Amino acid sequence: MTAIALFSLIILILSIVVHEVAHGYSAYLFGDPTAKNQGRLTFNPIKHIDPFGSIILPFFMSLIPGGIILGWAKPVPINPYNFTRRKLGEFVTAFAGPLSNMIIAAVFIVMIRFAGQLGMSAAFVQLSFAIVLINSVLALFNLIPIPPLDGYRILSVFLPGDTVEKFERFAQRFGMLLVLFFVFFLWNPIFLMLLSLLEVLTGVRIS
Repeated sequence: MTAIALFSLIILILSIVVHEVAHGYSAYLFGDPTAKNQGRLTFNPIKHIDPFGSIILPFFMSLIPGGIILGWAKPVPINPYNFTRRKLGEFVTAFAGPLSNMIIAAVFIVMIRFAGQLGMSAAFVQLSFAIVLINSVLALFNLIPIPPLDGYRILSVFLPGDTVEKFERFAQRFGMLLVLFFVFFLWNPIFLMLLSLLEVLTGVRIS
């Protein structure tokens, strides 16, 4: 594993931890203490790591030349019945994870843009772009409206109850297959468009 691949793996783990803590803390603000009571409102990676999604899959993806590293953590437990304002709580809690990754990406985009004025090295810019890319991918991927991703949870807030129940039953059987189909057959052009956008925003050109 190269140094940049190892760095990317570490950043991925830290980014998905932030993502999950954002879900749990948002739920706590809306009256649900489930994540807090289970010790999940912590940035300690050990509390969040899923052996396959956080380590094994990202590790093997990092070995693929030119590949993007994807992964996930153990979902933070949330009980929407505890929310003081259920619909709003469900929406904010679902969106909080991707939003946390967007904020991280935005901060490092600004840092890259001002790298010259701050006297930052080319290595700093390269590593910062890796942080931007990983967090942008996490945000965009999780906003896809396919269960069990956050995008579906956001969409379900606006769907009629009977539609959600039918989709939930369907998702229990085929949700992960839909995600895998999307990753292998539809994700590449979306990723290339995201990469082009990030090149414009950061001024960094990927050869």
